[in-house]
Amino acid sequence: MSEFEISIPEDAKEVNIEGATVPFYEYTVGDISYIEFDTSRCGPPEPMVNAMLALKQVKNKSTKVIMINHKKPMGLLPKIEGEFDIESKEFDGKVKLIFSLKDNPTDKTDFNDSNCHG
Repeated sequence: MSEFEISIPEDAKEVNIEGATVPFYEYTVGDISYIEFDTSRCGPPEPMVNAMLALKQVKNKSTKVIMINHKKPMGLLPKIEGEFDIESKEFDGKVKLIFSLKDNPTDKTDFNDSNCHG
């Protein structure tokens, strides 16, 4: 099964992340832990703010973030591309993005920079 086919399982736990404006869920599939959230009904700056909060939780390669949004968050991608690999796929008028730590990051993300310029 592709990571793009994964959906939030029934045993996923809702987690409280200070500053989040949408629910965040944690679950594990195989050896990978996922943090997932949906900002597809949110306007700027909420997708950026929530993405930065989720990505800040990623401490190793066994944790990934899944973001569902109404479009590709173009203001977010340049801020994190030095540290995270990003895969995306469009579905049902939305986009699903999967973020994972790079093997050899070229930059550290400034998680306090949640200004949207995209």
